Amino acid sequence: MLARLLACGLLLAPTWALAEVPLPATVIVPAGPFLAGSSPAERAYAQTLDAGATGSAEGKGAGRYEAERPQTELVLDHAFAIMLTPVTNRDYARFLAETGHPAPDVDASAWQRFRPGQPFAQTRRHAWPGDRPPPDRLDHPVVLVDHHDAEAYAAWLARTTGLPWRLPTELEWEKAARGPHGAIFPWGNAWDPEVLNSQDQGPQDTMPVGSFLAGGSVYGMLDAAGEVYQWTATAAPGGFLVKGGSWHDQGCGACRPAARQVQPAELKHILIGFRLAHDHLPVRESR
Repeated sequence: MLARLLACGLLLAPTWALAEVPLPATVIVPAGPFLAGSSPAERAYAQTLDAGATGSAEGKGAGRYEAERPQTELVLDHAFAIMLTPVTNRDYARFLAETGHPAPDVDASAWQRFRPGQPFAQTRRHAWPGDRPPPDRLDHPVVLVDHHDAEAYAAWLARTTGLPWRLPTELEWEKAARGPHGAIFPWGNAWDPEVLNSQDQGPQDTMPVGSFLAGGSVYGMLDAAGEVYQWTATAAPGGFLVKGGSWHDQGCGACRPAARQVQPAELKHILIGFRLAHDHLPVRESR
């Protein structure tokens, strides 16, 4: 699927950099204004979607989305590149091999300390045996990585490729996911459970990244709704903002780009991964 996008010229083709580390495929998000946050009508719509899926009048709780930014036109004064998809187990394995960084995992006591909502036994299919990823999940998004792990990966990729990789801010991530006009979902304003990995029609698990081309944003970013929540660089009381929803969410009000959650920086969860961005560096044409 990704190869088809590259062949059509819709993406920046991956190139090779220092030590033959392939640059991740990215999409470019231009500078300029965009609608961020949500209106009362959008939040009510999200609550209605959740209620319809769960059979509860309040969905997953009244007021769940009231902490979202009020819909406002904001201006990002810089263009940036953001990864086409979340970082995969295959990507992360190269980082571990070259740095000796701890493999994605969590122990039972840490899992229970954060009261994650899923049984510890579910984490075992995502945990790495030793320093190798599960062989049937190489192209799934890496999970069980906390905010510090994501920052360490960004620093390594920056050193290796010579590009200033970093976690995107909440606003960068949101603009890349919904475009300039405040779309409710990456693909538009109408809910469609067939174009993302959520609990509504998904396998109740992660999937290979890039599996839903029809769910891409106007800029081409994939897996911006469902699949896994993604760490951002934006701090908030209690931790950092995560965006995007997950395969475990149902409804899927939580899968809207305007939705946000705060998670502790130390949390390693099966529903959270990440993707990286860097300020866009224009290519100089040879004369």
